[in-house]
Amino acid sequence: MKVLLYFEGEKILAKSGIGRALEHQKRALSEVGIEYTLDADCTDYDILHINTYGINSHSMVKKAKKNGKKVIYHAHSTEEDFRNSFIGSNQISPLVKKYLVSLYSKADYLITPTPYSKELLEGYGITVPITSISNGIDLNRFERSEEKETKFREYFKIKENQKVIICVGLYFERKGIIDFVELAREMPNYRFIWFGHTPMYSIPKTIRTIVKEDHPVNVEFPGYIKGDIIEGAYSAADLFFFPSYEETEGIVILEALASKQQVLVRDIPVYKGWLKDKVNCYMGNNNEEFANLIEKLVENKIPNTCQAGYSVAKDKSIGRIGHELKNVYEKVLTNDAKEQEDRVHQEN
Repeated sequence: MKVLLYFEGEKILAKSGIGRALEHQKRALSEVGIEYTLDADCTDYDILHINTYGINSHSMVKKAKKNGKKVIYHAHSTEEDFRNSFIGSNQISPLVKKYLVSLYSKADYLITPTPYSKELLEGYGITVPITSISNGIDLNRFERSEEKETKFREYFKIKENQKVIICVGLYFERKGIIDFVELAREMPNYRFIWFGHTPMYSIPKTIRTIVKEDHPVNVEFPGYIKGDIIEGAYSAADLFFFPSYEETEGIVILEALASKQQVLVRDIPVYKGWLKDKVNCYMGNNNEEFANLIEKLVENKIPNTCQAGYSVAKDKSIGRIGHELKNVYEKVLTNDAKEQEDRVHQEN
């Protein structure tokens, strides 16, 4: 079995969750001994596993089907998580949905990160078989490290006993960036750091203004930072606060859980079945609830859920994801073999 992992615009999307999903897929396939290639010109593969939905992605699917290859589409994107993102996203989201349905429907099988996103796709009327498989997490990479934590503290000049709340995400309204800044304004004694970057020309003026100038002094937007500093931040911060309104999974949450960090999220449907309030994380519905929870969590006034959260990350480790992907590949190829056998019987 050989798989062609195709990812259009890899450099552009490298800083997003989808970009990290590709790295996880490569690791996952290596761990279960599945041969893969990233060469779009390769012809000796069995399955096209495609992650993106640009014009070139459409051409790759068409070419694969023409050559009798099986196509598995990794459905990272939905209309719901496209809204409240880029300039004009809400206006064109119905067209994006129509395009996604057309593209996804050409696949032999769909993989999507969570049961929630699976339900959304089924609600679109897509009849292709769909299974939910987490994007996974590299537990070793996010294991707590004194060296990494020191690098984070030194880079940001964190003072002793200073309380730090972090978030990681693109500069999207959907991610809850407005609420993050408003809460920081209400809590001047705490330091709020939002990691991540989105080209300013692509986001609405209201969000550009918030990032560039309209935020209190206790909020920082250091941009996209990778390696030891961000990994140290995940474990050294006092809280990972992710107020997103819509996700298909949220790889950054898995990264925080793998770091044994306390996690606070908005109570939204995507977390149903794997995140549970007051068990492996805390959940809030509005800024009043968030302010109350942030203060109690940072000051250790309520029990932390870090260990239970880590167990969630363990269940979604890259090794386990590799076996789940392998099962889907084998199912697709087995069905293909059965179809060919049935065809021969019919011809005879």
